[in-house]
Amino acid sequence: TGVLINGKRIKSLVFSTDVAVIANCNADAVIAVYPFTPTIQITEAIISVAQRPVFVGVGGGTTAGKRVESIALDAELHGATAVVLTIVSLNEDLEKRMLHTKANIINVSGGKDTVKIVKKLREIDPNFPIIATGGPTEETVREVIQAGANAVTFTPPTNGEIFKGMMEEYRHRYD
Repeated sequence: TGVLINGKRIKSLVFSTDVAVIANCNADAVIAVYPFTPTIQITEAIISVAQRPVFVGVGGGTTAGKRVESIALDAELHGATAVVLTIVSLNEDLEKRMLHTKANIINVSGGKDTVKIVKKLREIDPNFPIIATGGPTEETVREVIQAGANAVTFTPPTNGEIFKGMMEEYRHRYD
């Protein structure tokens, strides 16, 4: 169904902090989540090249507590369309994370348990907006949608993977 933000329906989000990929992707939005405490410099760089809404991860693993609220406010003040709280495990207090934080959208990135987490969240609240990692195949994308995810995050190929294919094609022209 997508997640409705400022009148725009978001169904797909590219998971990247690579500004070249972000500037050239065809996703509805960008989700900027990375394994370090978020910084305004990175958020601003991504927002400046994105030609679509940017959702900024502000906490869930590396960063917690009051710092999350400060990062969220900074991200919004610097142009992020939304800030995102990520759930990574069935062992988290899912009801508390979903209903008793200031989150308006939940992002699920639970690896092999992503589908189970989405289903559990749907039992808690059938209407809360959920973004979920789609996984590596079309089948896993379908599974998270069927479990109740409103939007799907996908990881694009790396620059190296894209270049490899292009360069092989270029070299083949001269064989």
